[in-house]
Amino acid sequence: MPSQLVQAAVICGITWILWKLCRQWVVKSPLDNIPGPSSNSWVYGNLSQLLALDSLPFHNYLLENYPGIASLKGSFGSKILYVFEPSALHHVFVKDQYIYDEGKFFFRSNELLLGKGLLATWGDHHRKQRKMLNPVFSPKHMRHMVPIFYDVGRLLVRAIDERVRPTGSAELDVNEWMGRTALEFVGQAGLGYSFDPLVNDKADEFASSLKTFSGALAKAAIPRRILPYLPRFQGPFAGLGHWLMTMVPHDAVQTLVALADRLWGRSTEIYSNKKVALERGESLGERVGDGKDIMSTLLKANMEASGEDKLAEEELIGQMGTLILAAVDTTSNALSLIMTRLAEHPDVQQKLREEIFSAGADKGLDFDALMGLPLLEAVCRETLRIDAPVTQVFREVNQDVVLPLSQPIRGRDGTTIHEIHVPKDTVVVAGLLNCNRNKAIWGEDAYEWKPERFLSPLPSTVTEAKIPGVYSNLMTFLAGGRACIGFKFSQLEMKVILSLLLSKFTFEKTAQPIIWNMAGVRYPSVGKHGGKASLPMKISLYKGAGD
Repeated sequence: MPSQLVQAAVICGITWILWKLCRQWVVKSPLDNIPGPSSNSWVYGNLSQLLALDSLPFHNYLLENYPGIASLKGSFGSKILYVFEPSALHHVFVKDQYIYDEGKFFFRSNELLLGKGLLATWGDHHRKQRKMLNPVFSPKHMRHMVPIFYDVGRLLVRAIDERVRPTGSAELDVNEWMGRTALEFVGQAGLGYSFDPLVNDKADEFASSLKTFSGALAKAAIPRRILPYLPRFQGPFAGLGHWLMTMVPHDAVQTLVALADRLWGRSTEIYSNKKVALERGESLGERVGDGKDIMSTLLKANMEASGEDKLAEEELIGQMGTLILAAVDTTSNALSLIMTRLAEHPDVQQKLREEIFSAGADKGLDFDALMGLPLLEAVCRETLRIDAPVTQVFREVNQDVVLPLSQPIRGRDGTTIHEIHVPKDTVVVAGLLNCNRNKAIWGEDAYEWKPERFLSPLPSTVTEAKIPGVYSNLMTFLAGGRACIGFKFSQLEMKVILSLLLSKFTFEKTAQPIIWNMAGVRYPSVGKHGGKASLPMKISLYKGAGD
């Protein structure tokens, strides 16, 4: 009898797997009539084109050949709906955001790698965490943190000055220095902790390992969809589940595991020290961040919260790891993109420098004055539009749903389609970068970097498109309940760094070819896709700068 039960279980399991693999060939789907490109792989479908480090030409192809909607192939012939038109994005991210949720692989792999932070929770649990975190990322709280941002920014200026001043110019890796500085911003302003005083020529092992995250995550895109189903015991970084992860024969997976261990260990150390200090009634005002940092404020608020609103200790530690990884790569690479554009356009670089001097931003401004500098804002906006660090995000539909379109499209059979019936379990890919560069919205010059477009009223095609993004008619920081909670933090960091650096130095490209890798967060490398993150630039003392 037991053997018969085992046989029955095996047969049922094999039947279920075969049905999952073959149903798309048997059962007709409404997505079959949506136009889209062919795929050259049944195993990977268009995913290999969509997720490759050199995928920009494929994204351009989708943008130029489809009207905001395209049908793609996923693994083993499954259907993917690719979306970049504003009305559909509004439904995905705002109106029906709880139907179009992050994929299970996203939540579970993030829990394994980062703990139970914002990127690993959903539904009521996510809303509870976000409610606790919203106040510490508000403009009101950012205003109190401006002095910390300037203190860290001046550490970077001093570090670069020491390397440039002896000869008047030097070739430095801008991406590495931006990464180290972003980590110190997160450390001091986010965690009340100093990771790197920006003294040594090279970052320490912890800071260096963080810069491997985007590349490793991109290379582990397929295994990442399997990792979440490994057993987990006693938390995300302990027990059999963790041991099994260390046994996966994949270099990128091992890089992620090692980074997760370092991140969890450092986050736990910082949390424990802060918790002990607060429990003893010690003042945090004389510590790094003056007690105004995000985590000190969050810990105090959590101690005062009612039982149902409190976050568990594991969740608080998870927020710390999430903050470190989410803030370091995105902002440092965004700054690298801005510096690249300014090096390509020295006239804009000089105009921006003049605005900075005129406003006194080189000496330091308050939050509202700094955020209100028009050309500085235009340069940041335009770069975040055309070079969005995050190219796309994935969603999974948890029930059958109708997706309305702002403009009808023509189906494969020639019929006119005004709305799409999206079946449960469909994967939806939101093309953030392509929405930002859509010529139907932004005009024929949508592929051109033109900060001046934000110095005058935007065309009606932009304002009437009702793009749902939380930032400036762009999808760069997402929209709805899972929009980037730290985008004001990121904006403040970028503007402090740019105002301090440009008032002291000039930036020029070198002869070395720079490749931008389309990873989860795009990053630069020299000469080839998949290389070490690096952006060498010639940095010179600005002759008009004072000592």
